[in-house]
Order: sequence, then C-alpha cells, then structure tokens
Amino acid sequence: MKHLLLTFFTWWNSETWGTRFFTWKKGEFVGTDETGNKYYTERGGKRRWVIYKHMAEASQIPPGWHGWMHHRTDTPPTQSGYVAHEWEVPHSPNLTGTPNAYRPKGSILTPENRPEVTGDYHAWTPGE
Repeated sequence: MKHLLLTFFTWWNSETWGTRFFTWKKGEFVGTDETGNKYYTERGGKRRWVIYKHMAEASQIPPGWHGWMHHRTDTPPTQSGYVAHEWEVPHSPNLTGTPNAYRPKGSILTPENRPEVTGDYHAWTPGE
C-alpha cells in the first residue's frame, strides 16, 4: 500500500503513473544495471529513459549506461559487452545532501573545529 501511495503522489520515488503507462504502451525493455535501474527505449523512436530502483537521482546511472542514455552509442552495455577498464574507479553516485557527503575539517556540519590560523595570514586594516 505504501508503494502504491508513493507512486501516486511523488515523482522522485521510482516512477509516476504517467511514466508507468507510457512505458507499458510504448516502451521496450533494454536492460538493467548493477544497482537495479531499468532502461527502456521507445519502439520505433529515439526516446530513452530510466526507471530508478529507488530515488530519482541522475548520478546513479553508471558510465556505460550514461553513454547509451545520451546517444553517445547506439548499443546498450548489455548488448555491447561493456566492461570498465582496470584503471577506472567503481561508480558511486553523488552523495551531496546525504549523511555520507564530504565534509572538510572546519565545516559547520562536522564536530571538528576549524584549524587555527598560522602566521601566514594577516588581516588588512585601513591605513596599513
């Protein structure tokens, strides 16, 4: 019941009713990535879209699927045998706004205090 209400009243949780209907009517399933996002293309058209597993956040799309979504390649990673190079870092989504976001020393969101200013900074005062 909760999933039904979230689908009906929110756009940021997976898909909306409009997206679900459009996918059912005109969508052709292309594949799924390692996080569970599902990718579709329009039958006989050029539209491509993703239905996110959880929150709708574009940075959750891994590099191989990103290239396909933005028409950089015509074949999706499931058909082309896409494999990341050994020097590539595993994909991670943007963590801004989450508890796992980067917070440097001195940020108001961290318990640490800002480092003390050493002798390399002198405040300007008029007349100097």
